Amino acid sequence: MLTSRVIPCLLLRGRGLYKTVRFSNPKYVGDPVNAVKIFNEKEVDEILLLDIAATPERREPNYELIGDIASECFMPLTYGGGVTSIEQVRRLHRVGIEKVCLNTAAFQDRRLVKESCDSFGGSSIVACIDIKKSFFGKYEVWINSGKTNTKEDPIRYAGELARLGVGEIMVNSIDRDGTMSGFDLSFLKSICSAVDTPMIACGGAGTLEHLSEVIGTAKVNAVAVGSMFVFHGKHKAVLINYPTLSQLEELQLANVSS
Repeated sequence: MLTSRVIPCLLLRGRGLYKTVRFSNPKYVGDPVNAVKIFNEKEVDEILLLDIAATPERREPNYELIGDIASECFMPLTYGGGVTSIEQVRRLHRVGIEKVCLNTAAFQDRRLVKESCDSFGGSSIVACIDIKKSFFGKYEVWINSGKTNTKEDPIRYAGELARLGVGEIMVNSIDRDGTMSGFDLSFLKSICSAVDTPMIACGGAGTLEHLSEVIGTAKVNAVAVGSMFVFHGKHKAVLINYPTLSQLEELQLANVSS
């Protein structure tokens, strides 16, 4: 039985939840507190909350809203977006965040990554790498919510993040975000083979089979899922959903600790 987690990934913009396609065209999908309450009822093990507007708008996290969401969340909550200092990491932990996800700031300031891991423990720090394939088929790291191409090789960068002590690395495919077309299995297999740090796959989930494939083929430790858990049917009506325990067990996705 596999022990990989299946994590709802919620995108925060302002005070609402949105869903994007390839990091563009955000569509409103509901209120974050209500979504968390529904996931509570479905006994989700963990939630990932990413503020996709904080970094582009050059503002820090909305601690009041995050605290309201965390107070309703019965499971561990990971937050990312607009985090640029160790004091912000500390404040997020104080309002109820278990893990802090660093993306743009991690790339721009390796000292922040190291200091955060040293101060709070690597298990409380997740590094996110947004990747996109170039016209020539080369994978590159993008930052600033997918607006800035660093030209960095993601596998080399992941190795550096691992050496800095992060507990997990999330690999988020811009090309597959919101498409529900399946994961980039080849790349995920390559990065998981090259770096020992636990990996979270994000970008492309559309079916339970997609989850089974990425865990079985790439050997990721967790899967972060957006559209699949907020949309339903061919017309993509908004409906918060999550697989039942029996469905996860049938696909050998259930966490042993559940």
